[in-house]
Amino acid sequence: MLEKFCNSTFWNSSFLDSPEADLPLCFEQTVLVWIPLGFLWLLAPWQLLHVYRSKIKRSPITKLYLTKQVLVGFLLILAVIELALVLTEDSGQATVPAIRYTNPSLYLGTWLLVLLIQHSRRWCIQKDSWFLSLFWILSVLCGVFQFQTLIRTLLKGSNFNLAYSCLFFICYALQILILILSAFSEKDASSNNPSFTASFLSSITFSWYDSIILKGYKQPLTLEDIWDVNEKMKTKTLVSTFEKRMVRELQKARKELRRRQQRKSQGNTGDRLHGLNKNQSQSQDILVLEEVKKKKKKSGTTENFPKSWLVKALFKTLYSILLKSFFLKLVHDLLMFLNPQLLKLLISFANTRDMYAWTGYLYSVLFFVVALVQSLCLQGYFQMCFMLGVTVRTTIMASIYKKALTLSNQARKQYTVGETVNLMSVDAQKLMDVTSYLHLLWSNVLQITLSIYFLWTELGPSVLAGVGVMILLIPVNGILASKSRAIQVKNMKNKDKRLKIMNEILSGMKILKYFAWETSFKNQVHGLRKKELKNLLTFGQMQSMMMFLLYLTPVLVSVITFSVYTLVDSNNILDAEKAFTSITLFNILRFPLSMFPMVISSILQASVSRDRLEKYLGGDDLDTSAIRHDCHFDKAVQFSEASFTWDQDSEATIRDVNLDIMPGQLVAVVGTVGSGKSSLMSAMLGEMENVHGHVTIKGTVAYVPQQAWIQNGTIKDNILFGSEFDEKRYQQILEACALLQDLEVLPGGDLAEIGEKGINLSGGQKQRISLARATYQDSDIYVLDDPLSAVDAHVGKHIFNKVLGPNGLLKGKTRLLVTHSIHFLPQVDEIVVLGHGTILEKGSYSSLLAKKGSFAKILKTFTKQSGPEEEATVNEDTEDDDDCGLMPSVEEIPEDVASLATKRENSLHRTLSRSSRSNSRHRKSLRNSLKTRNVNTLKEEEETVKGQKLIKKEFIQTGKVKFSIYLKYLGAIGWYSIFFIILAYVINSVAYIGSNLWLSAWTNDSKTYNGTDYPASQRNLRIGVYAALGCVQGAFVLIANLWSAHGSTHASNILHRQLLSSILRAPMSFFDTTPTGRIVNRFAGDISTVDDTLPLSLRSWILCFLGIISTLVMICTATPIFVVVIIPLGIIYVSVQIFYVATSRQLKRLDSVTRSPIYSHFSETVSGLSVIRAFEHQQRFLQHNERQIDTNQKCVFSWIVSNRWLAIRLELIGNLIVFFSSLMMVIYKDNLRGDTVGFVLSNALNAPWVTDKRPPPGWPSKGEIQFNNYQVRYRPELDLVLRGITCDIRSMEKIGVVGRTGAGKSSLTNGLFRILEAAGGQIIIDGVDIASIGLHDLREKLTIIPQDPILFSGTLRMNLDPFNNHSDEEIWKALELAHLKSFVSGLQLGLSHEVTEAGDNLSVGQRQLLCLARALLRKSKILIMDEATAAVDLETDRLIQTTIQKEFSHCTTITIAHRLHTIMDSDKIMVLDNGKIVEYSSPQELLRKSGPFYLMAKEAGIESVDSTSL
Repeated sequence: MLEKFCNSTFWNSSFLDSPEADLPLCFEQTVLVWIPLGFLWLLAPWQLLHVYRSKIKRSPITKLYLTKQVLVGFLLILAVIELALVLTEDSGQATVPAIRYTNPSLYLGTWLLVLLIQHSRRWCIQKDSWFLSLFWILSVLCGVFQFQTLIRTLLKGSNFNLAYSCLFFICYALQILILILSAFSEKDASSNNPSFTASFLSSITFSWYDSIILKGYKQPLTLEDIWDVNEKMKTKTLVSTFEKRMVRELQKARKELRRRQQRKSQGNTGDRLHGLNKNQSQSQDILVLEEVKKKKKKSGTTENFPKSWLVKALFKTLYSILLKSFFLKLVHDLLMFLNPQLLKLLISFANTRDMYAWTGYLYSVLFFVVALVQSLCLQGYFQMCFMLGVTVRTTIMASIYKKALTLSNQARKQYTVGETVNLMSVDAQKLMDVTSYLHLLWSNVLQITLSIYFLWTELGPSVLAGVGVMILLIPVNGILASKSRAIQVKNMKNKDKRLKIMNEILSGMKILKYFAWETSFKNQVHGLRKKELKNLLTFGQMQSMMMFLLYLTPVLVSVITFSVYTLVDSNNILDAEKAFTSITLFNILRFPLSMFPMVISSILQASVSRDRLEKYLGGDDLDTSAIRHDCHFDKAVQFSEASFTWDQDSEATIRDVNLDIMPGQLVAVVGTVGSGKSSLMSAMLGEMENVHGHVTIKGTVAYVPQQAWIQNGTIKDNILFGSEFDEKRYQQILEACALLQDLEVLPGGDLAEIGEKGINLSGGQKQRISLARATYQDSDIYVLDDPLSAVDAHVGKHIFNKVLGPNGLLKGKTRLLVTHSIHFLPQVDEIVVLGHGTILEKGSYSSLLAKKGSFAKILKTFTKQSGPEEEATVNEDTEDDDDCGLMPSVEEIPEDVASLATKRENSLHRTLSRSSRSNSRHRKSLRNSLKTRNVNTLKEEEETVKGQKLIKKEFIQTGKVKFSIYLKYLGAIGWYSIFFIILAYVINSVAYIGSNLWLSAWTNDSKTYNGTDYPASQRNLRIGVYAALGCVQGAFVLIANLWSAHGSTHASNILHRQLLSSILRAPMSFFDTTPTGRIVNRFAGDISTVDDTLPLSLRSWILCFLGIISTLVMICTATPIFVVVIIPLGIIYVSVQIFYVATSRQLKRLDSVTRSPIYSHFSETVSGLSVIRAFEHQQRFLQHNERQIDTNQKCVFSWIVSNRWLAIRLELIGNLIVFFSSLMMVIYKDNLRGDTVGFVLSNALNAPWVTDKRPPPGWPSKGEIQFNNYQVRYRPELDLVLRGITCDIRSMEKIGVVGRTGAGKSSLTNGLFRILEAAGGQIIIDGVDIASIGLHDLREKLTIIPQDPILFSGTLRMNLDPFNNHSDEEIWKALELAHLKSFVSGLQLGLSHEVTEAGDNLSVGQRQLLCLARALLRKSKILIMDEATAAVDLETDRLIQTTIQKEFSHCTTITIAHRLHTIMDSDKIMVLDNGKIVEYSSPQELLRKSGPFYLMAKEAGIESVDSTSL
């Protein structure tokens, strides 16, 4: 039929059977024309429909668009001309074949359709349609055949249809032009990200990314250079889609859980009925879950949470990417098996002399095309898998953050902050990693099946021998893999322990330095590290065995298969075709078999993470149904029969409270320690579990927690807390909260950066900023949990008058004030006395005193102790005294930037637990500079003041990794080791080349002996040598790997030791300016890179390098002319690498720098949850988190694309080499990350711990201290804080040190301990200049009771005596003196009681007493107390004072005090101001003359020394 249609031959195989082969013209004009047209017409309707549905604003016309339309217009005109020609021809006698009509008519319609499609793309972001590009490619490819046929016809001199040929040539040229144009991308105004607007060809080759690669090559990339991800990939979009699915799946899972429960607990029906009566109001759903929890406690199982919903929800969210990647992987796998078949054809072509040359060319071209399509599919598949991975990670991270904001206390208790951050970092990452393995599950099976099928066709049943060996090796590999995994799990635990200790060391660095405990902790870390390295070595050995088997497998398999094949039948002679095809197939088979264990283990790891995430995300939300908000209520707050508990299983903490608070009232809540004051506040904020009753609240709430929660940011940000800035109100609040003087002292004023957890602020400053934040939010009800505990008496008075009291800023608001300061009580409207969670009594001050109940009792004990100082009820006229005297009144400011723990970017730490109060109290005397410049001018000074930026920006290394750094790592491995490792690898490569040459010699035998008389001896020799060479390869790889495992473990050990000792010896100022998170990152991320990544990279680098060399050697020996091709390709290869490395390295760095803030913001949020919830700022924090994740996501996305960009270019070069030689492997080589090895800290080492000059034994025997013109400053760029202190302290004298903010009190102690080194002058203790001896010799002889009671996790005993220098009797004696004996002996484990992180399971008072016990054990001649009783109630304070007076009577004592009554019995009092001593004499003397001390005493109501009876 088609013959008639064309009027010529449609198909005849004789056309191909000649050296000048060609296709019939009819075939070219029908089939080859209709394929592209059919493709276009089939897909066009779908495309147009899609465009119509997803229309955006029409974009303006561009030159590119016009050019394309004009060119298609020309094509249209050509089609019309051709039709016209045919019609004119037809009027003649000759019959024109039908094809001459149909084709131009078809083309007419097609070009009109193309014009329409190109026009419709104006409404899309991506102007170029993928299927149009494919149409042009198909059209050009199919046109090639007709093009060459017509040229041949013309060359033969036949002028048959010259006009038609010319039209065809013009038409073909235009199509090629349009194809070239469609490779260019059109920009779109609505998006600056070129990946959205990239054309199809640019997308599949990632060419749109060229601009970034170029930019990255010229200069290091910054965040601004990287494009945002598209809207569909933004966190917000992903989470909202995921949440819809998640809610549905969770409901199903919960139902399923209930069914499981019911099946299990048929016997427990009675319990359930009882439960229902108790909680009728709660939904069935919550109830069952609660019951589940109770049961869980009983049975000890962890099975009771909704299961297997996460994967379903994720799948439903992301199925489209999965399906696309499935399709690409399928195409790639099928094409993979074309390669061996083409290789077979090529070899047979080479062996057969009488085949036409064009077949060889055809095979080579096919080889190249197949490889090219394969590369494009593979890279597209990888891109999608990684995109899927990033999407999963983003979704999980954002969901965890969102969940953390609503999680109930019960569920939250099960996780420390560290564990929650782990869910976000580790588990999300595990799920991300598994996405790239998902498709391998089916793809491996497909590949194995196909390989075995093709091998069978080559070698028949003898294949089974080889496959058998492979299958036998699977379980061996599997066992090794599972063993390795077990070791890794064990090592993760060791690593966790090591990091936990590191975290504590860094948080308590000051204590370690005060007590000279560094060595004890150093040994603990070394102990853990030793275990870790032992496991690491075993792991390395296992890996070496696995590598050995991986190398041996193909050799063994081919040896066995070929031996069996030649031994089974003497007619079977191995020829090149069979041998090399089989080897290619065995290599294809090797990949899925070696991947199987990895896929399984990765899926297992992900499933563990999935369970953990399901448990967390499926946990209960906070049930705030008991807190009712009613804006038309007549009372501000009402508790009705309210009972609340922290834990459903324990008894209620707040019991049956009935309490009405009227709008505008100031209500004080008082009670002894542990009476439930803070719990009452938490209950009102909805932070506790409701037992029964409810709380009704009218209006909005602001909350000041007992331990101030401060965000890492400026002071201004902390106070505004997301509200609009109102200058007048802001200044008013700063003044009222007594913050103005602090701002004068802090560098940069209110723009001073606060470290993480408010590290560089004193406790009082943090508390006042917290109060200022609440005051600034104009709320109706203020819940104030003891905001006055951390401030001095006079500052407390100022705040009460200006903010809280009847005339303060908050007058007219409802205020609930928890307080211990009894002297404010006469001014409050109502007092509520709490005891054991119930209200003991309530009423006004006078009525409660008259009652003589529990309130009167509390008051009595108090006045007995504190005497007139506290009774001096606030008297308005004392206000004036605030400004007389030398010192501005604000309580202490912290040391330069305190050091308790330092800012953590990704701190894995409990935040709220650590009130890093003003432990560190140095200050900077910016006094002089500030006299000239008042606070308002600070606003105008935009540039940063010296010292304002506390945290040094993490230095992002840029550019190349220095060669010296590589040398340092190699040196740590050891040069001998390096030499032998490389030697072993070289021998392996030589054996590899040898075995290949031997195999080609073996296959040559098939020509020499023609199948009949193949001598057995020859055959055995061939098999034997081939096997021997294979074994040599395996053996030397094994040797090299084992050696490098030993070497790299040795290197890890050395580098970690260097790192740890430089950290422990770093001066305190290093910890002030370096965030803990950054240091921890060195110990976590960078050390794990040295442990795991570097050895692997080194090995694979050597192997790849030698692999390339040996391949090139083999190719060049076979075809020396190949050198001509290799050189230009090599140059391109290297230049692509150079371009890529610069960009990729910087992107990886940006990724880790943008990832840290996500985790630190998360841990900050978790620790400040109650504040965020109280202020109802969840939404703002969510958005902040989404922004941070998006920033990180764009870096990761960019990094993934850069890898694909490189891979596709390298594969193209590889394919070209295949094309030129058909024997080159494509290699991807891994680069070492830049900052990895360069992590050994280059920080200046601190002074030595022990010097040659040792102090005399028994020093100091007297305890005399002399200061000679002693000066000190915090950092070189700051002013002096002590300006020439000169004084003598005699043996056994008791000295009190007082002075207002910035006077230099804490600097004195830091100078004594040489935490700060002298800037001038000296301190002499018992005749020895302390600067001349080692730090440990000095610090071991002094004792400090620090202001912040810091404990470490470990036993109580370890906390008191880490070196085990004391006997148990001595420790019990110290505990008895510290009034802790009864408490400790009451503990189940006594001295072995485990203290949790930061001492969280002890109250602040108990921690303070433990610090006292520490000092009692030391028994040194000099004792320093730094505000040691600031955090305890009056009773404990009295205990501590009496113990100290009795036990330390033989010591020289220096006490730094806030409360004057604690130092009135001192022998002398030193009054400091502005770093100088202004008064130094006995208290009696000082009270007689009216100096600064007299004014302070008067203000505190102390008239004479006897007026304070302590």
